[in-house]
Amino acid sequence: MAGEVLVAVAVVVLACGVGGAGARRLGQPVVVGEIAVGILLGPTLLGWVWPQGQRWLLPGEVLPYLGVLGDLGLVAFMFLVGLELDFGLLRGQGRAVALVSQASVWVPCALGALLALGLYGSFAPEGVGRAEFVLFVAVALSVTAFPVLARILTEQGLYGTPVGALAMACAAVVDVVAWCLLAVVVAVAGGGGVGAGPVRALAAGAFVAGMWWGVRPLLARVVRRRSGGAGGGGAVGGGALAGLFGGLCLAAYATDALGVHALFGAFVFGAVVPRGVKAVERAAERIREFAVPVLLPLFFVGSGLRTDVGALGGGGVWLWAAVVPAVAVVAKWGGATGAALLAGRSREEAVLLGALMNCRGVTELVVLNIGIGLGVIGVELFTVLVLMAVVTTAMTGPVVRALRAGSGGRGAGSGA
Repeated sequence: MAGEVLVAVAVVVLACGVGGAGARRLGQPVVVGEIAVGILLGPTLLGWVWPQGQRWLLPGEVLPYLGVLGDLGLVAFMFLVGLELDFGLLRGQGRAVALVSQASVWVPCALGALLALGLYGSFAPEGVGRAEFVLFVAVALSVTAFPVLARILTEQGLYGTPVGALAMACAAVVDVVAWCLLAVVVAVAGGGGVGAGPVRALAAGAFVAGMWWGVRPLLARVVRRRSGGAGGGGAVGGGALAGLFGGLCLAAYATDALGVHALFGAFVFGAVVPRGVKAVERAAERIREFAVPVLLPLFFVGSGLRTDVGALGGGGVWLWAAVVPAVAVVAKWGGATGAALLAGRSREEAVLLGALMNCRGVTELVVLNIGIGLGVIGVELFTVLVLMAVVTTAMTGPVVRALRAGSGGRGAGSGA
């Protein structure tokens, strides 16, 4: 069994590495190539063209092991997402951030809820209530991929510009709100019926409060004292690595025990970890260097094995596969653009900001895997929503380049 697991891990990691490099050459974020490889290794291509080869490379008995490793990578990734949140970006842009971020959440939520009412009869698994199905689809359409957006801004030369800072600040708020909403969905769908939802939501709120006002200042004192005493040296860095990884695992366990989701705990722990400490930054970078290129691709393959484009069925399903991405783009891009205009931004900057907020990336896949794991959505709708995530992520870079070329690059520096 160990040999089969090692072969499967090697195949997945190397294939995703090649896919990521190919995406980069095409001007796409690495994650687009990794997600595409994960899908192609599943029944969509490899399982359809060469089913025996897929069973040899990814036999059923090794999938639980790959799943555990992928989940560990996902927990580490969500910690890094929380750690990347820069609350300083909110300073001086309160009105614009409030308008754009809330429109980027609630407009997609509203249109997603209306869309879900039409999807419910055809796509809801048996026994799933209308409330949790509609709420989940609404949340799924509201997501913005904060870490992928940061990389797109860097590649486009927008990271240090006013529009880039505004996009990052809005994406940070959207991430927090979306994960809180998802915690409510998990609470409702995780057992105990609708009545259990408020109880688990309150427990999640208490967890966040305890982490922010209890754990955050405690970590700040401990980390700064130890790093200051040792100058941030190697021994402290090693201790920081163990402390961070152990802490994110314990935080993930805590929210899992509360019936919310393990990823929520890892995300919150990342948000409360002190910034600006060399030992912490080095430890986080070590986690990133291993978890993102090695463990996270195993999660993508798990998603790919659940994604079967060939099984979408008749024309009605394919019609929904076109409608869902269209609604997602209109809701997110249109909502963010309209809010930016209301905040006094120029038309060029507002449209550019809307295009940036439309990026969903790996964060969307995380949300979708939670949904299918809970049984709130089935394989068909999961596949449709994965395609939506790929389309909206892949279009972000080219659309932003085209908008900047059309405006002569003015969007990068306007709205200071």
